[in-house]
Amino acid sequence: MNTAAALKTAEAKPLQFPIPANVYAETVVSVKHYTDRLFSFRITRPQSLRFRSGEFVMIGLPNAEKPVYRAYSVASPSWDDEVEFFSIKVPDGPLTSELQKIVPGDTVLMRQKSTGTLVLDALTPGKRLFMISTGTGIAPFASLLRDPDTYERYEHVFLTHTCRDVAELTYGQELVANLESDPLIGELTHGRVTLYNSTTREESERMGRITALISSGKFYSDLGIDKLDPETDRIMICGSMHMLKDVKELAESLGFVEGSLNEPGSFVVERAFVG
Repeated sequence: MNTAAALKTAEAKPLQFPIPANVYAETVVSVKHYTDRLFSFRITRPQSLRFRSGEFVMIGLPNAEKPVYRAYSVASPSWDDEVEFFSIKVPDGPLTSELQKIVPGDTVLMRQKSTGTLVLDALTPGKRLFMISTGTGIAPFASLLRDPDTYERYEHVFLTHTCRDVAELTYGQELVANLESDPLIGELTHGRVTLYNSTTREESERMGRITALISSGKFYSDLGIDKLDPETDRIMICGSMHMLKDVKELAESLGFVEGSLNEPGSFVVERAFVG
């Protein structure tokens, strides 16, 4: 559904508080709840918003004179006419305790600047791209997987997604399943994206933390691929702080070097991730 059509059923509601300067006030177009812990939502896109796939923005709600803002990776690609987010629900969270209650027609605030380290320009050229994620850390990869530039730069993309329970994997499964039918990038993705899921709590087909699966060799044998090689492979990491630390250490032990926009390398980490 495009923005214009969606807004016919999602009329913006009046606001109680004035909108701060340098902040967009956008209307919620759709909301989808996956579990009692995870949900996604889409909002209208400001005409002046420019961002690189993989970046994050600060979002909040107009429910106070001084709104609480948190960093959220944009899950939609840079060409989309709406802005998508994938969020965790924290019962007592300063923002998510209220954000999880939004419905179409509500207003979400978004600061005008986007930024982040999880962008393709922070990596040197390579052949295989590995996107390592836990929970809602998959969000920036949802953006990058729908960006044509990803397939211009890499021959194959491997997306790993680790969650506590099986139902929490649904967002990533739907994302990858819909890639080939995407009118813009469908042909580019054919046979070039592999999803590798695991759970850490609920019994599933594959269990374990991604670092354990890689270190044991199961990751390679399951996929039938060569081991990670800094000469040809690039890694992007987003998720829990514990996972970031472990995968960063694993990557560095294999000879990968952390990159940035100023000095591209063979792996990057998103440190602003929340959730």
